[in-house]
Amino acid sequence: MYNVFKSRKFNNHHGYRSLNKLARMFLRLFLISVYILVLTGCKPQADVVIDDKDSYYYSFTDSLENEVKLESKPQKVVSLVGSYAETWILAGGELVGVTNDVISERAMDLPSTTKIVGTIKDPNVEEVIALSPDFVLLSPDIESHVKISEILEQSKITYGFFKVEHFEDYLDMLKICTDITGNKELYEENGLAVKEKIDEVLSKIDKKTSPQILFIRAFSSGAKAKDDDNMACKIFDDLGTINIASKHKSLLEDLSMEEIIEEDPDYIFVVTMGDSDKALQTLKDGIEKNPAWSGLSAVQNNRYIVLPKELFHYKPNAKWGESYEYIAKILYPEEFK
Repeated sequence: MYNVFKSRKFNNHHGYRSLNKLARMFLRLFLISVYILVLTGCKPQADVVIDDKDSYYYSFTDSLENEVKLESKPQKVVSLVGSYAETWILAGGELVGVTNDVISERAMDLPSTTKIVGTIKDPNVEEVIALSPDFVLLSPDIESHVKISEILEQSKITYGFFKVEHFEDYLDMLKICTDITGNKELYEENGLAVKEKIDEVLSKIDKKTSPQILFIRAFSSGAKAKDDDNMACKIFDDLGTINIASKHKSLLEDLSMEEIIEEDPDYIFVVTMGDSDKALQTLKDGIEKNPAWSGLSAVQNNRYIVLPKELFHYKPNAKWGESYEYIAKILYPEEFK
């Protein structure tokens, strides 16, 4: 029995020595590893290799879910939408090409070197490509822009689609544009400051009053009521109004006097498209000829109001706060004395 016990004791002792030896070996390896890491960490940045294919100046996801990757800061930008051209300039950018709506609708003061490359709905793709742009701004709502994007793709010209209907959309686009231009302070000035003004306007109103409105978009060949999908309607909705077109969807197709008389809205607002004089004449020759028109509360109380295009038809961009304030002063005059 003694021999057996002695043998076991010897084996255990031998095992302890083996474990101690193994532990010392791991300790040495650990210290060597730490030493190597310290030395590696002290190496200059120039020794770090970056894959150029994976490095971009800026990337973002556009409104069509395309991943837009800019290899460098754009120097030659073309906008095929007038309001987007203005947004790019508000972000501190410059343009080599624009569509003619920057003149006809916005009267923007651009350098003489800026090329007009057709109209918003029919841009000249050959003239666009001739400018050798490194970034092109497009709208997903215009069919010709979607087709042009395919040509730009083939020509290896970077483009991005933007959809701007409401203020939040403008704010998102401005954020991307100022990120690209590097003028972050202009996001504060032309974006967040505008939001503060809108919030201030909204804080003054009493939404419990809920005035009823009818919003009409008039053009030379007709007129239609508009609902919440419209830029101006979003402003009306934020200001606590009830649009009668949301209750009578048929008004979106035909301005039925019967339904207008039934609701007798507190206010009737109109914004014109195209030739304003012809658009307003269309209303005079149409629903205004109905004998019941003059009996509407909005007409009798001088609340039949034509709104300025620059604030309620064209995207107001940095003037979005003015659009909210314009309507708020009409709906809630006591709060804005």
